[in-house]
Amino acid sequence: MGSLVAMADDPAKRAEELRELIARHNRRYFELDDPEITDAEYDELVRELAIIEEAHPELVTEPRLPGRSVGRPSGFLPR
Repeated sequence: MGSLVAMADDPAKRAEELRELIARHNRRYFELDDPEITDAEYDELVRELAIIEEAHPELVTEPRLPGRSVGRPSGFLPR
């Protein structure tokens, strides 16, 4: 995975692309119950972003919180 990050011409641009992709897939998975990618593919996007942010701390836009909410309630579960 590190080789993909090393090939990125613009880490800031790639980080923004990854954030947008992750947000899209969070919405499809958690809100729409209609994932487009596998869990492993999603994890790879998150890992790539973490690698970029570790190499370029100035690009971190929000802290990684283990229990943070990723979307609005879907309404599928009873309250």
